[in-house]
Amino acid sequence: MPLSPKIQARGIQLLLGRMMSRVHKDLRFTDIPKRTEALSVETDAGPVRCTVYRPPTGTGTPAPVYVNFHGGGFVVGRPEQDDHICRYIAATAGCVVINVDYATAPQRPFPAALTQAYDVTAWVAGNGPAHGWDGSRLALGGHSAGANLTAAVCRMSRDRGTFSPRLQILDSAPLDQLADPATKRSLIAKPLLSPQLMRVFTAAYVPDPADRGDPLVSPALADDLAGLPPALVITAEHDRLRDEGDAYAKALEAAGVPVTHRVFEAVDHYFTHTGPVPEGKAAIDLMATAVRDALSR
Repeated sequence: MPLSPKIQARGIQLLLGRMMSRVHKDLRFTDIPKRTEALSVETDAGPVRCTVYRPPTGTGTPAPVYVNFHGGGFVVGRPEQDDHICRYIAATAGCVVINVDYATAPQRPFPAALTQAYDVTAWVAGNGPAHGWDGSRLALGGHSAGANLTAAVCRMSRDRGTFSPRLQILDSAPLDQLADPATKRSLIAKPLLSPQLMRVFTAAYVPDPADRGDPLVSPALADDLAGLPPALVITAEHDRLRDEGDAYAKALEAAGVPVTHRVFEAVDHYFTHTGPVPEGKAAIDLMATAVRDALSR
């Protein structure tokens, strides 16, 4: 008898959680000091723990703010896997970074993570003065599952008119949860993401197949992209998710959204964490520079 999707997802949490929090030793930016504090934000889907990263040097006036959502297939909850990226962006862009420990499946399926991601971002936008950042100068971004949440939060903020991000960063995003993962091809024989792993992630996060075509689950299936925030879209040449990321960048551009799209060659999913180091550093620097440019205006 095959294991249920919930049991499979729990197994992946246990197997991958520790591994995903390991970052290539030459991508850890150990020279950048860490100034952090813990924060808890109340949301409609329960309290959310966040780690606040401050720029290593003071900014004089309240710094702008960047909200980060980690990856892990909506199943692995390890925000510390993005510590290197959060520290680098805080230092390079001179901004406060909020790293969000959102709820994960199968214990908390859709829409719990999205509700928390949106509510935290709205709270960050509205509560800057009390916490030493400028919520009116806000950007957000994420990696893999976190990039999916980023795209969905931007859609919600546009539709509700609550806050206006100046930039969204989508790094190796899963944007079509409806398509069979077996149809998502890679140029290499054994890419990091297997169809079976992707099916487990999707079944855990979105148990009801009827929800998988929702634009908040599959942003690539939306036909109304006008008015979304400017985007930096990063895709990896050998990633199974590359094609949907490339297509989303083109669709945003066609809808009049300012887009910077960069395909990193000869790398796979999660290269900003596992390397190769030159490409990983270049991608992280591209993110930080984009944040600095978007928030300095």
